[in-house]
Parts: sequence; C-alpha cells; structure tokens
Amino acid sequence: MQKKIVCSIFVILLFLFSGPAHTNDLEALFQQVEKLKIERNGYVLGTILTRDQIKTATSNRVDSDSPNTYKFKDKNLFVVAQKKSNRVLVIYEQVFDASQQKIQDLIGDLYMNFDDPTVLAHDKAVYWAYTKKGKITSKQFDAARQDNKKLNILATVKFISDINIMEKIKEPATGQIYYIISSEPILKFFRNQKA
Repeated sequence: MQKKIVCSIFVILLFLFSGPAHTNDLEALFQQVEKLKIERNGYVLGTILTRDQIKTATSNRVDSDSPNTYKFKDKNLFVVAQKKSNRVLVIYEQVFDASQQKIQDLIGDLYMNFDDPTVLAHDKAVYWAYTKKGKITSKQFDAARQDNKKLNILATVKFISDINIMEKIKEPATGQIYYIISSEPILKFFRNQKA
C-alpha cells in the first residue's frame, strides 16, 4: 500500500513538473514567482527579505548545504534564501509526532492561506500548484491530465503527512508532517547553474 501511495505521488509530481524548460534568467524567474504572492507568516516566495527578516535570519541561522544559500528559523518556520540577493527560495515547516488533530489544524490553516488545493492524494498529500497566471484549480488540473496537456508549474505548496489527514484513525496515532513552499524552476536553476 505504501509503495502504491509513493508511486501515485511520484506520478502527480512528474505530471506537475514535466513542462517545457523555463527561461534561464534567474531574475525573471524570481519576478514571476514574486508576482504570485505565495506567502506564509510574512515570508513571500521569491521576494527579497525585509530588514527585520534579515535581522531574524542573522540571529537564527541554521546549517545550510549550499554555499550560495543560507537557512534560518523563525519560530516553527524554516526559510532558505539566496546569499547574493536575500531572496526567499524555500519556506517550510516540519512537525514530528503530530496528532491527527494537529494535522487537521495545520491543513485547515493552509486552506485558509491558499484556498482550495489543486490535488489531494490518498488523504496523505495535498498540493497547491501555480503557473505564472496563478493557482491551478483541481478542475484545470484534471482537464489537463485528461487531455495529456503539460502544465508549466512555476511554484507549489506541498503538504505531506505520514498518517491520514481526514479519514478517522482507529487507534490514536502520530506521524511526521511537513509542508514546503518552493519554485522548482528556480531550484532547478540553482542546481544547474550553481547560482
């Protein structure tokens, strides 16, 4: 069952990100993503950090794998930014041992923040996907999938849970959850160009 879920999620991700290559101009990508105004707790994907956010970043650094980025924590939220421009590359939160109620509370908060999702998968994954025109609705996603039409996804919000989000669980259980807000074309640029 777990393999089936992982396989389905992989197919969804493959479909979401298998559009034509985006422009190689990193600044243009940042500007497109910035216009989407995908925000969480005051941090907006693709934008330059404010002075206060830079102060928070300076005093709350976390080890980063890339020499071109830095990572910091603001309460429960982690933010990864480009060193050169202070632009936000990734926003994420991770919770270990979350109860189903905690999961439902967080997903409810994300619904309030981002509205109805683009994709729900197996009651354990929720995706909001955006093109440069804005958020893709579930109807648009289903229609594109039926027509085998590729979508040029610019950014996503992905929520993943170890346990069911809505379906009642027989025994009290906890699981790991996380959500991540990012732009695959920007991250791909970093991987390819060593920005």
